[in-house]
Amino acid sequence: MARLRAPEVSLADRWQILRRRWRLLLRLAIGPAVAYLVATDALDHRQAFFAPIAAIITLMAGGGARLRTVIELVIGVATGVLVGELLILAIGRGAWQIALVVVLAVAISTILGLTGIALTQAATSSVLLTAVLPPPGSGNPAVTRFSDALVGGLVGLLCVLAIPRHPVRDIDREVQGILTRLAAVLTLVASGLREDDSTQADRALASARGMQHMVDSMRSTTQNAAEVARMSPIRWRQRQHVELYASAVLDVDNAVRDARVLARKTSALLRHREAISPDMALAVDALAAAVEVFADDLSEQDDFEEARNELVQAARMASLALPEAVTMNSAAIAAQVRSLAADLLYASGYTRDEIDERLDF
Repeated sequence: MARLRAPEVSLADRWQILRRRWRLLLRLAIGPAVAYLVATDALDHRQAFFAPIAAIITLMAGGGARLRTVIELVIGVATGVLVGELLILAIGRGAWQIALVVVLAVAISTILGLTGIALTQAATSSVLLTAVLPPPGSGNPAVTRFSDALVGGLVGLLCVLAIPRHPVRDIDREVQGILTRLAAVLTLVASGLREDDSTQADRALASARGMQHMVDSMRSTTQNAAEVARMSPIRWRQRQHVELYASAVLDVDNAVRDARVLARKTSALLRHREAISPDMALAVDALAAAVEVFADDLSEQDDFEEARNELVQAARMASLALPEAVTMNSAAIAAQVRSLAADLLYASGYTRDEIDERLDF
């Protein structure tokens, strides 16, 4: 019998994830119910099933995409109901009519440049208009379907703005996790250099490669937090700190990539028994310490002065640690230490000219 793979996330981890999602659960409890009440009581719709569905789609949209999701919902539904209603008036309802309506709705939507949710909603709206018979006295199904999409989307968006996540805390959790692991990777590289042990460099490389999902999550969280800080009045005072994190995301990603190259080149150097100064291990250790200082400054919204000095010092130490007979691997290690330091200097707010000036040695 095939062996089942052990779950990568433990039950305790899932419970913690669930606890952090209490705002989402609250929104999902309120949003669909309010959307349904508005559509049925205020608008007097007999089949207001799409209003709560539209609210859920908006609430579950990816980070930074909720306003766009509402717009796409409305555009897609409008296209679908227009195509469906016009064809129903001419050819009626039935199986072959559904096939024709779906094909035409998707074709017209594609020509109009609709993608994603908008394209899906165009198709589903046309199907529902064709397949579902409206009850007597329920009004024009095209109008009700369109208004339900608008009501549900707006209610979902309002729920996000009224019950927002804590954007700074969300980003800080993601970024601090990455920087902590990045420092650990650098410490492992330095240990490999110090002990002339390529297996430690290989472990550092594997750890750095395994960080990609953390980087992807950080990008998604940053988009979501930026949207919340920009749109929710409750979080407006946190916009500056969120912008600081958002501006650092690309540079932190580049620093992780530099760590991968650094670990790979270190492994190659050690396997080939190339000469390297013991000071190179000290330089990588200094870089790991500088990453930790940078993480603290970023979290505290500090001026980064200490972190900048530490990063520059680590890059200088790596340059001075190069042997007289420079090899491609030893040069690459020094270059990657400098590149990683430069990436975090960028993240701290330095310009290219300022970095060139500080790292000119």
